[in-house]
Amino acid sequence: MRKDTDILIVVDMQNDFCPGGNLAVPGGHEVVPLINRIAHGFKHVVLTQDWHPKGHLSFASSHAGKGPFVQIEMPYGPQTLWPDHCIQQTPGSAFHAGLDIPHAELIVRKGFRREIDSYSAFFENDHKTPTGLAGYLKERGFTKAVCVGLAFDFCVRYSAEDAQSLGLETEVIEAACRAIDLNGSAEAARKSLAERDIVLA
Repeated sequence: MRKDTDILIVVDMQNDFCPGGNLAVPGGHEVVPLINRIAHGFKHVVLTQDWHPKGHLSFASSHAGKGPFVQIEMPYGPQTLWPDHCIQQTPGSAFHAGLDIPHAELIVRKGFRREIDSYSAFFENDHKTPTGLAGYLKERGFTKAVCVGLAFDFCVRYSAEDAQSLGLETEVIEAACRAIDLNGSAEAARKSLAERDIVLA
């Protein structure tokens, strides 16, 4: 059992990121049993949930003539355009049915502002607008964050980097993640985590 000051952050284990979903991460469903096992070794768990409104500006369908996986400039910086995914109150936005973490204490919904995407569990993609998770963890006295889930090279990576920048000891369990690997993004994530001395277990 992990320490009382450790928290597991389970990132975006939702149907649209699993096979058959609108933005399926290869092998995304494969990590569900491992995440369940890991979670039962933690007293404290937080789940994140992508929660987009229809017409979100990170969707390629919101930009005439643009297809998924191209990058555009938004007011807050570069933004990859995605297939429509994790739209509020749709089956795709629901957690994978196999996820079994009844003791999770908080669900952090992100990406619900139409005009800005949110990869990190802590900040939207302007790296300034907070989700509130940092304050929650600080008030409860957590000192270490362990990140698992989908996708390793986007939402898990940026959640881990922000956790560390906020002063939390941070670890990513890569076996409990899967990557989209868009133009080498998985290796870029590993390199970035290593440069920050984030533990990659």
